[in-house]
Amino acid sequence: MNVSDAVHRRASVRAFLPDPVPDDTIRRLLESAARAPSGGNVQPWRIYVVNGDAMERFRTVVAEGGAGEAEYPIYPDKLWEPYRTNRFELGELMYQTMGIERDDKAGRFAHLARNFDFFGAPAGLFCFIDRGMGSAQWSDLGMFLQTFMLLAQEAGIDTCPQEAWAPWHEVVQEFVGAPDEEMLFCGMAIGHADPDAPVNSLESPRMPLDQWARWV
Repeated sequence: MNVSDAVHRRASVRAFLPDPVPDDTIRRLLESAARAPSGGNVQPWRIYVVNGDAMERFRTVVAEGGAGEAEYPIYPDKLWEPYRTNRFELGELMYQTMGIERDDKAGRFAHLARNFDFFGAPAGLFCFIDRGMGSAQWSDLGMFLQTFMLLAQEAGIDTCPQEAWAPWHEVVQEFVGAPDEEMLFCGMAIGHADPDAPVNSLESPRMPLDQWARWV
């Protein structure tokens, strides 16, 4: 698979098959993803993998626990245009693919709650960063995670990056044993997409190039 194919095939999968992903496969992907760039080669990502028996134990912990407040704003307050519309349209398209009407609050909440089951994925990871790092190092996390997701596509594995885990930072931190100086950024579901799940037919739209790029 070439890079262009991986970019276009990568999607945020929201329904996974239970088929396991071997630890060795995830280890190999992480080692390759570490070639991602970071300012000054700081390499600020700290990754905790949850797989196999650990995933079953984690699901039990989540079922008994609860979310708190995220330690960073996942979105700015009062998101403005065109960003607000981009987010709103994606949500509406996603629920349409599943046949969930706008006034079906219970159906929408049930789907959102699937975030905290990794959408049924057999494996996942959590990405932390040292609290002393700044915004530039946070951008490094994005480059690392995107590199991992593209490599996963090459290996025939699907993913879903999930900032939705941010309010669960206390539960996650205790479970994975991350030290206090590390802060949870996001989780990521890892597995094989369920080809029969309607939600996986969603292709999120992108703004036209001339709305966000210009040649000077």
